[in-house]
Amino acid sequence: MWPVLLMGLAGLLIGGGISFRQQHKPSWVQVSFYVLAAMSLVAAYLLTLPAS
Repeated sequence: MWPVLLMGLAGLLIGGGISFRQQHKPSWVQVSFYVLAAMSLVAAYLLTLPAS
C-alpha cells in the first residue's frame, strides 16, 4: 500500500517540478521537487524489499 502511495507522490512532485519549470521559477525550486520525488521513489523501493 505505502509503495503505491509513494510512487503517486513522486509523480505529483515530478509534475510540480515540470510546472515550475514552465513558469520560469527559480531553479532551486525545481531541483528540490525532483530531489523529493527521487527520495520518494527510493523509499517506495526500500519498502518493497523483503525483511531480513
